[in-house]
Amino acid sequence: MSPIDLKAYLVLGAILFGLGLVGFLTRRNMIIMFLSAELMLQGVAVDFLAFGRFRGNWQGQSFVLFILTVAACEAAIAMGLVYTLYRLKNSLDSGKWSDLREEGLDSPDDLEGAWAPAEKPDYPVLPLAGIKPQSGEETSHV
Repeated sequence: MSPIDLKAYLVLGAILFGLGLVGFLTRRNMIIMFLSAELMLQGVAVDFLAFGRFRGNWQGQSFVLFILTVAACEAAIAMGLVYTLYRLKNSLDSGKWSDLREEGLDSPDDLEGAWAPAEKPDYPVLPLAGIKPQSGEETSHV
């Protein structure tokens, strides 16, 4: 592998890691956060593979096998945790889990204004499927 190819793979790994980092820091949905963490792990794995191929040894590939094993275990545990937490709170918003934080830390509720729109739009509410609206009732507004 030439140094030019190595640079291309390193840039690809850095882009994957950067996209994962941005997704992890900007999203509050726990599934998106876990997927972003997986994307960061894959960016590191691409870099390990590139370095292993460049140096001509198997160390990079062995690290990638370890990363994939840890990522699979992490994904299984994370999805079980997300499912359990969703059943308890009916939300995947990480801000709703402030009761799990350590004592003495600031509450993330202070940031709610930065994430939420100023006003909720007034969308029409449709009746449930299979229920006919009454004669004078078309749609109602919330």
